[in-house]
Amino acid sequence: MEQEREPTVEFEVVGRKVYLTLNRPERRNAITHEMAREIKAAVDRANEDPAVHVIVVQGAGRAFSAGYDLHRYAEEGVGVQPPVWDPIKDYQMMKSNTDDFFSLWRSLKPTIAKVRGYAVAGGSDIALSCDLVVMAEDARIGYMPARVWGCPTTAMWVYRLGAEKAKRMLLTGDTIDGRTAADWGLVVGSVPEAELDDTVERLADRIAGVPVNQLVMQKLMVNQAYDNMGLQGTQILATLFDGITRHSPEGRWFHEFAATHGFDAAVKWRDSGRWIPEGGGNVADQTERDTQD
Repeated sequence: MEQEREPTVEFEVVGRKVYLTLNRPERRNAITHEMAREIKAAVDRANEDPAVHVIVVQGAGRAFSAGYDLHRYAEEGVGVQPPVWDPIKDYQMMKSNTDDFFSLWRSLKPTIAKVRGYAVAGGSDIALSCDLVVMAEDARIGYMPARVWGCPTTAMWVYRLGAEKAKRMLLTGDTIDGRTAADWGLVVGSVPEAELDDTVERLADRIAGVPVNQLVMQKLMVNQAYDNMGLQGTQILATLFDGITRHSPEGRWFHEFAATHGFDAAVKWRDSGRWIPEGGGNVADQTERDTQD
C-alpha cells in the first residue's frame, strides 16, 4: 500500500485567523510543484470559510522559504527539457505555479506573510504575493536566480519597489535584510526576530476585527489599480522569460554544473559573483579556467 505523503502546507484555524505553514523545514521550506498546488488549495479553503477574516502565511522552522528545491529541479533536472525545448509546455508548468502563488494576492481575504530567516528566489515570489509582508530585521529577501536560471514570475518587485530599486535587485541578484526592505517600502515593516510573532498577531487581530465584506471591497479596489497598470501582462512576459533563462546556454551550463558538482556548489558559484560562462561552455573547462584566474 502506498504511503500517504505528508502535506507541504499545514492549515490551522484559530478564531478569525487561518495559518498556512510551509512545511518542509528540513529543506528550509524549498518549493515543489506540490507545495504550489497546496498553497492554492489552502487559500481556497480559507476563502470558503465564512468565519475566516485573515490569512497568515509562515514557514516552519528557521526560514520562510529558500526558493525552489534545486536538488530536485537543478541537480536532478526535473522539468528541464532537452535542447530542442517547447516553450509553451514550460510556460504552462510555470504559469500554473505562478497562479498558485498569486492566489494569495487574488484571495478575497487579506493575506500576511510572516518572514524569518529567508524569503529568497521563489520564496520571495510567495511572500510578495501576500498583501502585507512583515519581516524579522535580520531576515533576508531577494531573487538570486536573476543572475542565472530565473526570472521572478509574479513580477512583484517592480510593483512594490518601482523601476530603479527593482532593477537594483534584479540586475545583481543581491539580497537585502528586513530593515532595508522596510526602508525601501518593499515590506510593511520589520522588527527584531523575537518580536515577529507578536507583531504579526497584533496586525492580524486588527484586520480580523473588520467585517469580511469590508475587507474584500478594500482589497479588490486596490488590486484593480495594479491590474490597470498591466500586472497580468507583465506576469505573462516574466513567466516566459523564466523558461528561457533555464534553457539558455548559460542556464544549461548552470544545470550541468549542478548535476555534476551538486546544487550547493552551483548556487555558491552563482551567488559569489564569479563569471557565468557566456554561451554555456564546458563545466570542466570553465572550472579549470576559473581556478587558474
